[in-house]
Amino acid sequence: MTKKCITILGIESSCDDTSAAVIKDAKILSNIVANQEVHQDYGGVVPELASRAHQQNIVPVVNQALKIANISKEQVDAIAFTRGPGLMGSLLVGTSFAKSLALALNVPLIDVNHMEGHIMAHFIDEGQEMPVFPFLCLTVSGGHTQIVHIEEHFKMTVIGETIDDAAGEAFDKSAKILGLQYPGGPLIDKYAKKGNPTAFKFTKPRVKDLEFSFSGLKSNILQLVQREQKKEVDFIKNNLEDLCASIQHTIIEILLEKVGNAVKETGIKRIAIAGGVSANSGLRKALKDREKSHNWKVYIPKFEYCTDNAAMIAIVGYHKFLQNKFTDSSITATARMKLGLH
Repeated sequence: MTKKCITILGIESSCDDTSAAVIKDAKILSNIVANQEVHQDYGGVVPELASRAHQQNIVPVVNQALKIANISKEQVDAIAFTRGPGLMGSLLVGTSFAKSLALALNVPLIDVNHMEGHIMAHFIDEGQEMPVFPFLCLTVSGGHTQIVHIEEHFKMTVIGETIDDAAGEAFDKSAKILGLQYPGGPLIDKYAKKGNPTAFKFTKPRVKDLEFSFSGLKSNILQLVQREQKKEVDFIKNNLEDLCASIQHTIIEILLEKVGNAVKETGIKRIAIAGGVSANSGLRKALKDREKSHNWKVYIPKFEYCTDNAAMIAIVGYHKFLQNKFTDSSITATARMKLGLH
């Protein structure tokens, strides 16, 4: 008897990207993302505008995902959606749509933690080597910076996290100080490639071994820029590449120092990265360098699975389907959902 393939439709709407993906077993058939450029004029995501854009985008994005996957909605075995964390207005659009569609198709509904999705993106089957349990995952994004100890697919413990700002926010706010357009993280990465990473020295936080802090770094960068601009009006313009390289170097050093502390504490040398900041080329290179120098085994996701996307929601949905981890239509979105809450 032939084993039936499991087809999951994943929906992601936690922030400003509307995404839908179709996965058959652990293989992605489609992964569509609609970006919202409207926020660039405001230097950050405007929640009200984000939720309105999700309402406009979600139907065409889901239709496109089904079309590219070459399946009908009736062939979907379950619908997985991001329950949280994220912007409440954005989450409500995806949650409401997923619940309604699951009801109309009479298929199971699966709620997914957004951060769990980032971590589980490593288990999308594209022929790559997947992490071996147990492993540590550095999850870095605009809203989160955590070190997570993963023992099984759904047994995850946060062992270290930021006490104030996230690494992604530090990149974006630093970029704003330099007059760069939002989102600034990718632009810092771009200019850093041509700069001197030791041109400027910035403070590192004095916090506990597995804690992160980036608020002091942002203040230090602002103070340096303001001080130097008094001496040289075009200081930023004349030193942009070196500033970006130095900022990026400092943030990466902070991140990897904490990962090193986690390795010492747990004895685990299998390290994965996840989240939007895991797309940063400097962080990816630094991790690969440590694979050689520190004898770590490093797992780095493909670029398209670093930023917010529905493929990562669909892969969680697939593994939850295998374990019959379903929810019902009474489920509600949770803006501050913690990792490990199902």
